[in-house]
Amino acid sequence: MRPLVSLPAGSSGRCAAERPSAGPVTVASGALRMTLPPLLILVIGIATVLGLIIRLRVNAFIALITAAMVVSLLAPGPMAVKISRVAEAFGENAGKIGIVIALAAVIGKCMMDSGAADRVVRGFLNLLGEKRSPWALMGSGYVLAVPVFFDTVFYLLVPLARSFYRRTGTGYLKCILAIAAGGAITHTLVPPTPGPLTMAATLNIDLGVMIGIGALVALPAAIAGIAYAQWADRRYDIPMRATDGEEAQPLSDERLPSLALSLAPVVLPVLLIAAHTTCKTLAQPELADYAQRLMQQEDQLTEKAAAQRAEADWERGLVRGRWSRVAQVTAVLGNANLALLISTVIALWMYYAQRRPTLSEMAKSVEISLMSGGVIILITAAGASFGQMLKVAQVGAAIQDLFGQSNDAAVGMGLLWIGFGIAVLLKMAQGSSTAAMIIASSMLAGIVQGQNLPYHPVYLATAIGSGSLIGSWMNDSGFWIFAKMGGLTEVEALKTWSVLLVVLGAVSMAVTLVLATALPMAAGV
Repeated sequence: MRPLVSLPAGSSGRCAAERPSAGPVTVASGALRMTLPPLLILVIGIATVLGLIIRLRVNAFIALITAAMVVSLLAPGPMAVKISRVAEAFGENAGKIGIVIALAAVIGKCMMDSGAADRVVRGFLNLLGEKRSPWALMGSGYVLAVPVFFDTVFYLLVPLARSFYRRTGTGYLKCILAIAAGGAITHTLVPPTPGPLTMAATLNIDLGVMIGIGALVALPAAIAGIAYAQWADRRYDIPMRATDGEEAQPLSDERLPSLALSLAPVVLPVLLIAAHTTCKTLAQPELADYAQRLMQQEDQLTEKAAAQRAEADWERGLVRGRWSRVAQVTAVLGNANLALLISTVIALWMYYAQRRPTLSEMAKSVEISLMSGGVIILITAAGASFGQMLKVAQVGAAIQDLFGQSNDAAVGMGLLWIGFGIAVLLKMAQGSSTAAMIIASSMLAGIVQGQNLPYHPVYLATAIGSGSLIGSWMNDSGFWIFAKMGGLTEVEALKTWSVLLVVLGAVSMAVTLVLATALPMAAGV
């Protein structure tokens, strides 16, 4: 989370070494000493990741940990800690996001098994009517892809698209593209989906801000996706075909939970986290006044030291003020770990109340969801460790020195395009949007350290998320899910699904650029 009192940019974690400048790094090995510029270390690190993943098809976790160790060995610091600090950074970052990712996986599984996801879909259909079924399906995918993985959302909603086609005899392609548009865009931009959640932790973005801005960027892109779906439905004559898999049988309304209860696991944590973000913002003037009083009481106290003291006193409950007192409460309830735990309890209770599983069946369901979340946690923490080692190597300061007196706005916009481009490259190379977001954000975190960004770092995250959509083809599991479950040939999927994701990524990037200029908010990482 971002601190209540903003501190000057450029302070790094405990793994970072203090240094006066971003000059060449001296690497010692016995009697040999060689000096490597930080930018060369950056190139070596990126080449290691891309070479292992693209050329050798190595698992992303192994590739990222290997790159982190390579960068750490080349970075400054005592030789004895060069490997241990990689493990420390891994553990620190796993602690930031591990609980949330695991709980989000359990929530998504329970929503599917209890019928809550099905109820949300029917709620949208009832609200918008059959004539607007594509909009209802897009809205359903938009909401459900936040706690539930995209492939599961698509599997849930495809039978409704097929049912719509049987009744109307038209619009099948439009419906499945609408599902894909809603599901894919929030999957890459809105936490607690693992990719956006990881970017928020890696780039030190308040989770409430990431949710709000991510949803704001995603909405115009989803609407553009609907527009493309309507065009593609007129352009391509793709009928509904039989598929290899069995379709899920719809449940009766009596066997589904209420709409309010079904939405609770999604809405409740968002409200709690957003409430804390709001209260923190409203408490900022009180913290600033407190820091100012500290400076008046102690003449030699610097502005930075006063801000740090105010932050520490706020955590101990010593800062007085209406919003500071409220923020003390929301800091507990709005903590992402507790908010998701409360949501998980609701989801588990809902699953039990609707399906009455045995205790062993419930345990098995939770175990399955945790296994899927565990892989993501490993990759996420490895990516964050790689990013931390880039900070140790002083890459951020080197980038700043490279640009010298360049205009901050131009540099900031350039960084947005760099994040977008890296994500596109990684998406095309290895197929996973989540892996592309994790790796790209870890690279950017090392690059932007100490930069005077002209916008909030949340826009770096949305730029990376936008890029992670573009380049979906036959190495992407989402491509095959869309093709096989939708009944399309590979060529048809390339013409429709792949182009749809280009539209989503391009529009969300355009919205990111507009918001970064018109609504820059606070700067600094």
